[in-house]
Amino acid sequence: MEIAIGLPVGVVRGSGPGVFDWIARAEAGPFSGVAALDRVVSRGYEPLTVLAAAAGATRRVRLIASVIIGPTRETTLLARQAATIDALSGGRLSIGFGIGIRRDDYLATGQTFERRGRRLEAQLPVLRSIWAGEALSAEIGAIGPAPVRPGGPEVLIGGYVEAVARRIATWGDGYMAPGGGTPEAVAEMWSRVRSAWSDAGRPGEPRFVWGSYFALGSRAKEQARTYIALQYGADPVLAARRLAGIPTTPDALRRLLDERAAMGAHEMILRPCAAEIDQLDRLAEAIGG
Repeated sequence: MEIAIGLPVGVVRGSGPGVFDWIARAEAGPFSGVAALDRVVSRGYEPLTVLAAAAGATRRVRLIASVIIGPTRETTLLARQAATIDALSGGRLSIGFGIGIRRDDYLATGQTFERRGRRLEAQLPVLRSIWAGEALSAEIGAIGPAPVRPGGPEVLIGGYVEAVARRIATWGDGYMAPGGGTPEAVAEMWSRVRSAWSDAGRPGEPRFVWGSYFALGSRAKEQARTYIALQYGADPVLAARRLAGIPTTPDALRRLLDERAAMGAHEMILRPCAAEIDQLDRLAEAIGG
């Protein structure tokens, strides 16, 4: 199982130079990629912009948008941005798509929260069409550069509703399990994804990517509590569930990784609860890198 590192783009104290330190350390190994989360109503950095910057600072690691809240974005511009990053990086972009759970992200972008699933459903074929170089209509020609990867960047789709498996089988390349999901819920959804993939006659196997927050060191529990309160404090039930799943010791982290690997995950994205670079060094030591 590969290990990707989440960049501290959502941590308020994460300065620009600090984020580049994380990117350089990830490029040096042992990590498979760098990932950036998406929120609209946030003081954190915008993920596609961060990944574009990372494309110029790296040559090896994959660039993972985990996840983009697709329905909050205009579809053709999103397609062009993604194709550009993919082209500039030599085909290293992976995009996770989700619909999000926060109503304020939709209020801020003028989109309808209650229709977010249907909007993503409509976006996916348009994205694939644009990345294939097809004209949108008789009046609208091709948009954006040709991605390096045939068919466009790798598309991973997250969520738990029944439609997720169908969307992956039709338009996606794999499943990006929501970080706060229980192992039981994720295992059930992964089984549905594989079944839908097989029923659709898709060759091979879909990719399975999962994520978790982590915090290590003498202040790990405090850092985890502070971060979760900042990100999820408006929903105490969700915050408590997220906090309970965060490994705060090397042993707990290794147990988590062993469990995820045993469930069939191809890659784990480990997201920091603090921006200090020592978190990345402690993580590399814990996983033997």
